Amino acid sequence: MNDGKRISSRNTFFLKKVLPAFVFGVLALGVALPLLLTRGRVGAVWPVLAAPLALSVIFYLLLRRLVFDLADEVLDEGDALRVRFGEETERVPLGEIINVSYAGVTNPPRITLTLRNAGRFGREISFSPQQGFLSPLFRPNPIVAELIERVDAARRR
Repeated sequence: MNDGKRISSRNTFFLKKVLPAFVFGVLALGVALPLLLTRGRVGAVWPVLAAPLALSVIFYLLLRRLVFDLADEVLDEGDALRVRFGEETERVPLGEIINVSYAGVTNPPRITLTLRNAGRFGREISFSPQQGFLSPLFRPNPIVAELIERVDAARRR
């Protein structure tokens, strides 16, 4: 998919695939090591197992809320955005977008597009925008402002 300018973060693959594998791998070690060291006597290890199990649930809920629903890639094609989740893609004309919201203080920052009609990926599409180092601390993301203006202009046509 090389037909447009990429506006989504290149870190999305890391956030959706590598980070969860690493976090849950470390937490699995937190469960496996006490079991191996006590030769499976679960009663003796239960207090030690509670923390990694609770952290697993918390991390999963955080990742599900903040990362797993992000589009893998969003390309700007001028009059539309091309959105990719896995192998599936959808072209979203700017005129079909009724709202652009930005959450810059979350990690990762996210842009959510609300569509007039639900498409292949639903009525809302979220992605993490490209940004410079420390840019959310000093100025708003320029992709957001430009996208809002272009969506508004497309709706007026």
